[in-house]
Amino acid sequence: MRVLVVEDDVVTAARIEIVLQAEDFVCDLAHRGADGVRYAKLHAYDIILLDLMLPDMDGYDVLQQLREAQVETPVLILSGLSELDDKLKGLSFGADDFLTKPFEHRELIARIRAIVRRSKGLSQSTIRTGKLLLNLDNRTVMVEGQPVRLTSKEYALLELLSMRKGAMLSKEVLLDHLYGDEDEAELKLRVFVHKLRRKLSEASGEDYIETVRGLGYTLRDPAEPTAAPQRA
Repeated sequence: MRVLVVEDDVVTAARIEIVLQAEDFVCDLAHRGADGVRYAKLHAYDIILLDLMLPDMDGYDVLQQLREAQVETPVLILSGLSELDDKLKGLSFGADDFLTKPFEHRELIARIRAIVRRSKGLSQSTIRTGKLLLNLDNRTVMVEGQPVRLTSKEYALLELLSMRKGAMLSKEVLLDHLYGDEDEAELKLRVFVHKLRRKLSEASGEDYIETVRGLGYTLRDPAEPTAAPQRA
């Protein structure tokens, strides 16, 4: 999962980054509203965490610019402003939720996961694909009741494929979500896809990840007939 944090306080931003990285999220930081708008237009984030009190513009202006630019990425406002009018204004400008500072880190992660699930049209925290069951909340993978042990990157890859099941995810999308601008990321992606495919195949006897030659990858139910995947 890739998250953009728009927060001008360097200490607060660093603390949030540590919490997100502990959950294996890829995290980008913007300390000004204009930078947040630019990053949000440039990358396909799963969610944006937005402070309201920024040095160059307030968070409401950031929200307005994003929605006017047709950026539909979910936004969770994190603010020290606690009045009901502040929350209602944020929601009316297109925010998906509002969390008042200070907040518990566990609540932040729970809210992020819930918002992202809703944005992907998922009503539950589990995703089933054939014999494969993925639990988004406790980050576990099961095949017919037996756990499949994955590394953090392998899980992140499977989570992304699962949340967009049936869609072909280009290499660019996968690299953007899993690595950001890390060097040699494409080579690492091929290695992780190979290892994840092998582990799922050993656990289930079936192949869940289909390679679309020259384009990317898609997760599919082996019991379903192969169809041309929709690009995401």
